[in-house]
Amino acid sequence: MADVQQIINDATQVYGKERKALMPILQAVVKEKNYLDDQDMISIAKALDLSAAEVFGTASFYTFLDTVPRGKYVIRVCKTISCHMAGKDEIIHSIEELLKIKIGETTVDKQFTLLTANCLGWCHKGPVMLINDEIFPELTPQKAVEIIAKYRAE
Repeated sequence: MADVQQIINDATQVYGKERKALMPILQAVVKEKNYLDDQDMISIAKALDLSAAEVFGTASFYTFLDTVPRGKYVIRVCKTISCHMAGKDEIIHSIEELLKIKIGETTVDKQFTLLTANCLGWCHKGPVMLINDEIFPELTPQKAVEIIAKYRAE
């Protein structure tokens, strides 16, 4: 894992040190660590000459900017009404059974975190899950289990 200060320095070289650089810098840290801790947010605030409260407020507002540690693979299952009607509860149940965790939890080995998301933008192909940055549409419980098994094998 890269040093967070180095990630911030590299990102400010690309995006600058103005307020508009906040989101890309937050995203850069999350991409590397999978979450932002308090010290990360303080470092970002100092680099951009912002208050720590402003950085935390931004980070905590966005679902995909986690402020607590997550697993190596973050599984997000869409919970919109269209995915619900297409069977998202069965998808979630099969994942919970496979990984022996509930929504909001991380496996003991820190490999997987299971979350829900308000919308992944694939309502026409639900139910849908996202693992890190990879989308998986038109799921069945069996497909979900097979996909996660491939990640486990990596």
